Amino acid sequence: MNEIAVLDQQTIDKIAAGEVIERPASIVKELVENAVDAGANAVTVEIKDGGTSFIRITDNGSGIDPKMVPLAFLRHATSKIRTVEDLLSVHSLGFRGEALSSIAAVCQVELITRTPEELTGVHYFIEGGREKDCEEIGAPAGTTFLVRNIFFNTPARRKFLKSAQTEAGYVSDLMERMALANPKISFKFIAGGQTKLHTSGNHRLKDIIYNIYGREITSQLLEVSAQKDEIRLTGFIGKPMISRGNRNYENYFVNGRYIKSSVISRAIEDAYQSFMMKHKYPFTALHLEIPGELLDINVHPTKMELRFADNEGMYRFIYDAVRDTLTARELIPQVEIGKREREAQEKPVLPKSIPEPFEQKRLQKQNSYVQQAMERSVQAKEQILRDQPFFSAEKVSMPKEPQHTEPVKNIPETVPEKPAEEKKAQTETSENFVPYQEDFFTEKLLDPQHVKEHRIIGQVFSTYWLVEFRDQLYMIDQHAAHEKVLYERMRKTLSSRQYTSQYLNPPIILTLSMTEETLLKKYMDHFTSIGFEIEAFGGKEYALRAVPDNLFGIAKDELFLEMLDDLAAQPETAKTELIDDRIATMSCKAAVKGNHRMSEAEARALIDELMTLENPYHCPHGRPTIVMMSKYEMERKFKRVL
Repeated sequence: MNEIAVLDQQTIDKIAAGEVIERPASIVKELVENAVDAGANAVTVEIKDGGTSFIRITDNGSGIDPKMVPLAFLRHATSKIRTVEDLLSVHSLGFRGEALSSIAAVCQVELITRTPEELTGVHYFIEGGREKDCEEIGAPAGTTFLVRNIFFNTPARRKFLKSAQTEAGYVSDLMERMALANPKISFKFIAGGQTKLHTSGNHRLKDIIYNIYGREITSQLLEVSAQKDEIRLTGFIGKPMISRGNRNYENYFVNGRYIKSSVISRAIEDAYQSFMMKHKYPFTALHLEIPGELLDINVHPTKMELRFADNEGMYRFIYDAVRDTLTARELIPQVEIGKREREAQEKPVLPKSIPEPFEQKRLQKQNSYVQQAMERSVQAKEQILRDQPFFSAEKVSMPKEPQHTEPVKNIPETVPEKPAEEKKAQTETSENFVPYQEDFFTEKLLDPQHVKEHRIIGQVFSTYWLVEFRDQLYMIDQHAAHEKVLYERMRKTLSSRQYTSQYLNPPIILTLSMTEETLLKKYMDHFTSIGFEIEAFGGKEYALRAVPDNLFGIAKDELFLEMLDDLAAQPETAKTELIDDRIATMSCKAAVKGNHRMSEAEARALIDELMTLENPYHCPHGRPTIVMMSKYEMERKFKRVL
């Protein structure tokens, strides 16, 4: 049996540091929160190599008393609380007394600080949890931390850090949220010698949103203001047209603290549910002020999670506030219908006078026939969509009447081709004839040599094209077919690196976060290889000057940002082929939608390109592009054959 031993203090400190310090952004978070608690109204953060080699944080707050400096780096040493009861009413961002101790355990830390009352300050140096130097020094009022070589004494943990650009992106995201959480404080963030963020601290949240997210989002904001007892919610939410493919734009703060909460997130997304497509997430910058006794923030060492005393009540309050803001605005122009027109929509049009009783019965009977026909049409459409694939296309059967149902027996896998005249004779005379599904790989509708036999009948429901070919009726889903064509076209472009671009005049100006900038630079070659042309436009702005020609005419900025969101979910070691496939799949967004009237010439061009593909029968998402119904099945439905 192994003996039980008490760990030495250095090992204890390193283990404890692992709960608080995960990466450079964790260090920045703890030190900036301390600056906010110290009453600073100006904070500057500078990093190099993503913060792995150098972090400097300077504030003009109250500073640290010279006698208290060594104590500040001890575990659970804090000026924020004194007893366990204080946890119920804590209003500061930091209070656990673990930040400085954890940072000093795994980094080389220098501290320069002076209180306004003192004439001189203190220069303190600690490395790996051990004090190295402490001396008097001239310094401005406030505090400066210099943190070098994160995880210098725990190399195993250092290996888990990501690239310098990625780590810098995490710090940038943090600083943007700190600025949104504290409009009264001026924040400056410098990465690699370049200023990435600088806010004025003028108390105006909307100005900070403009500084971070740009003009387009700022112009589409709705102000939120709601109060219930001592709970207050203020801030801004985006109109439904502002949406992203992830939750990165959902910002909410509780008593000035950026947190993650499934209760708040669900309330926001549920409020947007009927306003936004599935798998889309809104923009929010909301501040929730709540008495300390109604929540518990001492849940996790990083203080990113909290618990509410009344989850259901908090959900309902936030849901109602966001929902009321959305519904109070006329997001879509509303046209008022006059009384006479409204009555005309609600009631069927009947003759002003009916001369004979049988006329009224005739009209009622006629309306009944129309209603039955509409119901049969809907049922038929649902049946078509439910049918399962057989071979490489889908066989479609019209709804069967219960009194004439009979099983199909012994469908052969292959049936030898017969002359058209012989097949026709057998269809009309034989009672034992067995219908079969045409094999698309032997009798291809999309074979170029069969083009002359195609007869385009027309379009139904503004979505499906009907094509007659020999003894079959084919229904082509224009959206699925166009998706497949665009996908294969983009894949071919990516593999051959041959593309054509369509220039935009004027170019589209995009405002990117630092994380998005990092992704753009990382995958710039991929975007360029398929026809995008993007240039730096100053600051966080980038000019989208050209797009692939097959993506021209759609919402180019939304599509491009969705591509960035999608690539953000990929691991850093993702192979080029995987990235190319994701870009190609996103290009399907450009496909023509259902309920869109295409001309016959456009449909013909689509079918012509579809027939050149190796597998034209399914879209990139697996849905069928073509379904078929045979002449024999039609004749059975009309009782022309038995």
